[in-house]
Amino acid sequence: MTTGGPLLLEAIGAVAILVALIVRVRLSPFIALILVSLGLALAAGIPAGAIVKTFEAGVGGALGHIALVVGLGTILGKMMVESGGAERIADTVIGFFGARRADWAMMTVALIIGLPVFFEVGFVLLVPIVFTVARRLGQHPMRVGLPMAAGLSVVHAMMPPHPAAMLATQAYHADVGLTVLFALVIGIPTAAIAGPLYARLVVGRLAPSTAAVADPIDAGAARALPGFATTLLTLLLPVALMLAGSLAAAVATPGSALDGALRFVGTPVAALLIAVLVSYWTLGLARGMTIDTIQKFTNECLAPTAMITLVVGVGAGFGRILTDSGVSAAIIQAASAAHLPIVALAWLIAALMRVATGSATVAMATSAGIVAPLAAASPGIRPELLVVATGAGSVILSHVNDGGFWLVKEYFGLSVADTIRSWTVCETLISVIALALTLAVSALV
Repeated sequence: MTTGGPLLLEAIGAVAILVALIVRVRLSPFIALILVSLGLALAAGIPAGAIVKTFEAGVGGALGHIALVVGLGTILGKMMVESGGAERIADTVIGFFGARRADWAMMTVALIIGLPVFFEVGFVLLVPIVFTVARRLGQHPMRVGLPMAAGLSVVHAMMPPHPAAMLATQAYHADVGLTVLFALVIGIPTAAIAGPLYARLVVGRLAPSTAAVADPIDAGAARALPGFATTLLTLLLPVALMLAGSLAAAVATPGSALDGALRFVGTPVAALLIAVLVSYWTLGLARGMTIDTIQKFTNECLAPTAMITLVVGVGAGFGRILTDSGVSAAIIQAASAAHLPIVALAWLIAALMRVATGSATVAMATSAGIVAPLAAASPGIRPELLVVATGAGSVILSHVNDGGFWLVKEYFGLSVADTIRSWTVCETLISVIALALTLAVSALV
């Protein structure tokens, strides 16, 4: 097998080809990752008969866990949307903060609603509310929309049970509950600076929005919304259960029935499954939905998750090839010689992949696969902080090769320049501020 410097050059070439296939050839990241993974394995000297098995082992190891988390989280998000629970949370939080602090309210709503749904789903869900509030205040929609997008981006990148964050949690052998806790500690101030504070600074430099979005108030007035407490408790139930599992050792005798029960319900799959079943009652049956309707919603929401789940899986397969080919070991040697902190290395690799491919999911999956062996060899590093750092790197410098860039541009009626001035800078602030806070926290714990 190839070793040392030539192996690193082969890996760099593989990443360059991956970038070219996704950015220039416009090949699906799913197909591109498979091609590059198999090609790197051949170039690195892995026996031909073992290449596919090695790749499949990496994919299967990730999907065996991630697919369940993605599916259950998507179902919970669908129940929240269809029941009107998301609308109830938005109305209540904005009412609490007041109209003049609607930017802080939308950031808070995004942090809450973003827990069980993908960025794109949360964005489309909240955009009509953003325009309604902006019209009431007579302000540019980005004054409220940028904080909303910042909140969704922070949760999507750093917070389990989102798929890429869950993959990094698994790769680094991090505790899910503690990862959520660290992500909140670091993510909330990060979203505050990159969202409401930066929006107030930049909104005066933006041209008027050309978007025309229908006011959702009339459409939603005809239906009764679920209660705020019921919706919020249902939404936060999986987070609470995962935190309880993390605290099992502190509140129960190791090996006891209580300890086992807490650890079981604290696993992401069990926590999300319990929350989904609870949502079927609190947001569904108790509000007049039929079993057939709930089944229809469940089936509808799973199909769109297929591609992101597969991309996460093949990203893990690429990571397995990097490990078995010796690339990860070579990177460990190079990093040790350069004395680069592991947290910074995880952020840097994810940032480079993000800028090159435009995909936070690909960036996080690839970085976790590369850095995980180095993390395992460095017991003094908290793996939960590595998850947050990797997530931070995966959102930097969103530009024209990122679907989120065009989502923001088109929905808010911005020019490319104004989208860069607002959204791209916002994402970069999230990345850099989160890295700085992660490094600060790692020095304290």
